[in-house]
Amino acid sequence: MEELKNLKGKKAILVVGGGSMKRQGFLDKAAGYLKEAGMEVELFEGVEPDPSVETVMKGAEAMRKFEPDWIVAMGGGSPIDAAKAMWAFYEYPETTFEDLCIPFNFPELRQKAKFAAIPSTSGTATEVTAFSVITNYETGVKYPLADFNITPDVAIVDPELVEALPVKQVAYTGMDALTHAIEAYVSTLNCAFTDPLALQAIEMVLDHLPASYHGNMDAREQMHYAQCLAGMAFSNALLGIVHSMAHKTGAAFSTGHITHGCANAMYLPYVIKYNAKDATAASRYAEIARRMGLDGTSERSLINSLCKKIDAMNAEFDIPKTLKDFGIIENEFKEKIAKISELAVGDACTGSNPRSIDPAAMEKLFTCIYYGTEVDF
Repeated sequence: MEELKNLKGKKAILVVGGGSMKRQGFLDKAAGYLKEAGMEVELFEGVEPDPSVETVMKGAEAMRKFEPDWIVAMGGGSPIDAAKAMWAFYEYPETTFEDLCIPFNFPELRQKAKFAAIPSTSGTATEVTAFSVITNYETGVKYPLADFNITPDVAIVDPELVEALPVKQVAYTGMDALTHAIEAYVSTLNCAFTDPLALQAIEMVLDHLPASYHGNMDAREQMHYAQCLAGMAFSNALLGIVHSMAHKTGAAFSTGHITHGCANAMYLPYVIKYNAKDATAASRYAEIARRMGLDGTSERSLINSLCKKIDAMNAEFDIPKTLKDFGIIENEFKEKIAKISELAVGDACTGSNPRSIDPAAMEKLFTCIYYGTEVDF
């Protein structure tokens, strides 16, 4: 984090979440380093999990008043994601979420400020990606924003910030990182530059996530690096329908929020089985299993081993196997799933999924996840 002393500028706004950075002393530390760099520092605190449109607008307004030339976002994915969107509205007050929701349609940023990101969770990798997710709580819809303009200028990946992570967060963010790497590896946009990053990240997650979950700090450090590698992979190769589905179900049910990483962990084995009906995807899933030393001689047995490995990790981390086990009410699921499926197919992540999907197939897939039935179509 001392790297903050080397930023060049006059004013920095520090964007943080609900208070853990303050309680652990990291907020004071960051502000101190920025002041040592000769900057005037202002705080914007209280970004909620899954940040809202309202919070983004408040933050942009604070930036327009203060006029920072550095935006420094510190915390989990939420404050960093929120600050990315605030940045756009700070520099372009007339723009709208509708404009920004069109992938790769942002106006040219860095007219007023540069951006530094310091993650305190090991999952989203938003510190190195071109993405941000903002929630409209009135409609329950998440807006995934995508544009290389919002890739931070500086990412400070300091494992000290994740030492006090609650175990549930270690599990959810770790499974999010695994999903990022696997989806990037099988994406239609995978390439020679993204494959090594994705495979290295998968290997590190499988090697270190269980120990990190059980409190081993060396493993936690390795997980912090693994999630960043996964982010570098998927920021270039993009993702797939595990994310499309997670984006559209997070805030959709009355029985409670499905945390993003938890949703990814639940959906991933089912989606692998769906995508593996595509020959190219099947060979790449099998290659992951082979590289990770999982059992199997045939392609199918290797893919089954990969799914079993993910199931076993989910069980170890107390992540439900089905949406029914999660507690989603059956009647509500049946009532809402057609609309959710339609929205998921329209999500920005669907385009790079290795096997195409329509709303009817998406609904079938969600139904398998709800009841825990085999994906055989």
